[in-house]
Amino acid sequence: MATIVIRTGGQTGVDRAALDVAVTLGIPYLGWCPQGGWAEDYPQPPGVLAIYPQLVATPSANPQQRTTWNVRDSHATLILISESPFGSMSSDATSEQALRSSPGTWFTYRTASLVFLRPCLVLVLTAAAVDSCKQWQQDVRNRLKLKTLILNIAGPRESEQPGIYRQAQQFLSHVLA
Repeated sequence: MATIVIRTGGQTGVDRAALDVAVTLGIPYLGWCPQGGWAEDYPQPPGVLAIYPQLVATPSANPQQRTTWNVRDSHATLILISESPFGSMSSDATSEQALRSSPGTWFTYRTASLVFLRPCLVLVLTAAAVDSCKQWQQDVRNRLKLKTLILNIAGPRESEQPGIYRQAQQFLSHVLA
């Protein structure tokens, strides 16, 4: 049976939802976080390292090192964004604008798709996207001939898209169950 390992950086929002779902479902998790375990809600050491002991701090406090290393050490990256606050645009335009509204998420997307050339899926969090996400994971496993998929899960911080934690947690609970 195919298995999955969740990799993420521990920031508020999507990262934290991925970690909490992994812990709840007993799915192995790991990931790089900035020096001192920094996250916007845990700015002082040990930061998120006190809550998620499988995370490891990078030498740098710059979150871009965490992001780069998490993409590098994964087979694929899943980026989750909330339904667009930008009105009725095409889904591609909506996704790009939502990605660009979060500098870290935009950096993750560019790092996965342009630097490391890893499979990268950007999904707007809707119930209809659950099956698409499951199928994409299976396609990545098959294409890369993987028994265990190391999946980097990323997206906006809670401060950038309020409510994204709850949306991502509900979505990932269905996708990873």
